[in-house]
Amino acid sequence: MAKEMILVLDFGGQYNQLIARRVRELSVYSEVRPYTMSLDEIKELAPKGIILTGGPSTVYEDDAPKCSPELFKLGIPVLGICYGAQLMNYLLGGEVKSAPVREYGHTDVNVDTEAKLFKGVLSKTVCWMSHTVYIAKPAPGFRITAHTEVCPVAAAENVEENLYCVQFHPEVVHTVEGTTMLANFVKDVCKCKCDWKMDSFVETSIKEIREKVGSGRVLCALSGGVDSSVAAVLLSKAVGKQLTCVFVDHGLLRKNEGDEVEAVFGPEGPYDLNFIRVNAQERFYSKLAGVEDPETKRKIIGEEFIRVFEEEAKKVGAVDFLVQGTIYPDVIESGLGKSAVIKSHHNVGGLPDYVDFKEIIEPLRLLFKDEVRKAGLELGIPENLVFRQPFPGPGLAIRIIGEVTAEKVKLVQDADAIFRREMQLAGFDKYANQYFVALTNMRSVGCMGDERTYDYACLLRAVTTTDFMTAEAAELPWSLINKVTSRIVNEVKGISRVFYDCTGKPPATIELE
Repeated sequence: MAKEMILVLDFGGQYNQLIARRVRELSVYSEVRPYTMSLDEIKELAPKGIILTGGPSTVYEDDAPKCSPELFKLGIPVLGICYGAQLMNYLLGGEVKSAPVREYGHTDVNVDTEAKLFKGVLSKTVCWMSHTVYIAKPAPGFRITAHTEVCPVAAAENVEENLYCVQFHPEVVHTVEGTTMLANFVKDVCKCKCDWKMDSFVETSIKEIREKVGSGRVLCALSGGVDSSVAAVLLSKAVGKQLTCVFVDHGLLRKNEGDEVEAVFGPEGPYDLNFIRVNAQERFYSKLAGVEDPETKRKIIGEEFIRVFEEEAKKVGAVDFLVQGTIYPDVIESGLGKSAVIKSHHNVGGLPDYVDFKEIIEPLRLLFKDEVRKAGLELGIPENLVFRQPFPGPGLAIRIIGEVTAEKVKLVQDADAIFRREMQLAGFDKYANQYFVALTNMRSVGCMGDERTYDYACLLRAVTTTDFMTAEAAELPWSLINKVTSRIVNEVKGISRVFYDCTGKPPATIELE
């Protein structure tokens, strides 16, 4: 990567990678490393600045994660956020106590506009708070630069030592002027040139992959979705014919999608790839028979994917590496590190304990969806593929509540094709970042053609989001929902009711299971 970088030390919060993303949006490379990283390793990286993240712990607990106090003597600017702010002050002689009043959510914060972090910020600004512990007294050498009605130290700075801390989260969109605050730290405090671009990521990734793979052979798990497609083209540019792409048609894809994927990546497509299509529909249906629990479904599909890849690898010959299009929301939701498990993604938490490959390569692991799309454009992938609707690895299995059967899959495929088509015709396909049909496990009485029916209810889901870590239900016009409903009920035999999901993320996830 470019030498100029901001290092983010991870103390276990849900938003930690989001901090790195915000820094990268300022055209400065940033990456997240564990808080256990040694001082020597930090010196070797030579970051222009360090950010300490939030986390669920309390600093005065014996087992709380802590960095060395020597970190603050390296001469590198440090910004502490939430837990990171408390830890900085605690280690340097300040007082951290249980807060008499918990602060959570949108909070009015009074700031000193003369402070370095708050240049160009309103004297009263809205920030996102989430804490039950607070800094009662800042460490020696710090001056208070922000406060709220109940939090005496919402921010503080020690300009002489280049140390800064905020009790709130500037990285989330709910902090209205958070980007300005981070930009002040990155540009004015750390003196970054802000000249990093996505092509730096692509060029460096290709170089690193070549060095890692050497003369080895690589198998890529290609689903045809955005993430795996970008990973495949990235690997193709790095190792060429050493790469074999295996597309597993597990029978859980969208309507006609298997043929569409083969048309793009197969022998008639624009990419010079070794492409293998495996038709394994019956194999997956058999494994999923009778299974209703969503986590169990994900893990079954994840393991079966790996077993298919292993079998194909043996046919190809000795294969050393497996490539997957894992991106950061997959990682954080699967609960790796200290974050809570939300759901296991088939290519992260859903992996079996034993995998018959030398190593798994995940070149997109630190990127969010929009960054993956930028990388795809940088690689020359056509826009219609780069901006294709996101699709989960377990496919329609997690858009079918309860047991998965071939009959249910066809219902979802047909209904989903109608929804996607009408979204395109109405011009809302660019407005909603993800939209699809899911099949509920509910059946209800209906009346069609003067006859009683007892069919399934399906659910329309459409959300707007930037990073897929948070999302809001898309406000679709009633005329569009009504047309989609009419078409599905009339054209898809077996579905008699249609619902629209109005839930955001959180509290829901984007997918149903």
